[in-house]
Amino acid sequence: MKRLNPEKLHVQYLPNITPTKPTIPRKYTLTHSDITAELFLTIGQRYAYEKINPMRDEVLGEWIKINNKYFFNVYLHVGGKLGTVNTAIRNRIFRRELPLALESIRYGDRKLFETHPELDKAPIIVYFNSTIPYFNRVEIWGTFSDYR
Repeated sequence: MKRLNPEKLHVQYLPNITPTKPTIPRKYTLTHSDITAELFLTIGQRYAYEKINPMRDEVLGEWIKINNKYFFNVYLHVGGKLGTVNTAIRNRIFRRELPLALESIRYGDRKLFETHPELDKAPIIVYFNSTIPYFNRVEIWGTFSDYR
């Protein structure tokens, strides 16, 4: 797993979001630059769709609460319209880079985790979205305490 270089992570809070509240609704849009290797994390009450490029290689995440228990859902557009080979490549890249993405979200929003330490124990549920059934999966990827 690549380790996060904090100097390459840029965090932006959208209106009505602070480093410590609200927890819900709180959505994350993580994008990157292939040229500079910089990561761009936008935290808001909505996703920053305007920052998503046509390659659809962003990581989207959100906090949800069910029966007083927090969960962190991650949504990845693995694809499928370009065929099985391209979808398999995208799937492999997402799986390789997802630990870095989760570490970036955890670090970028660290004040929220300091204020609400129970969030470090929340299950991370990843939705690999694809039109090809083999790649269309839901998996548990541990907790944020695994990505500190």
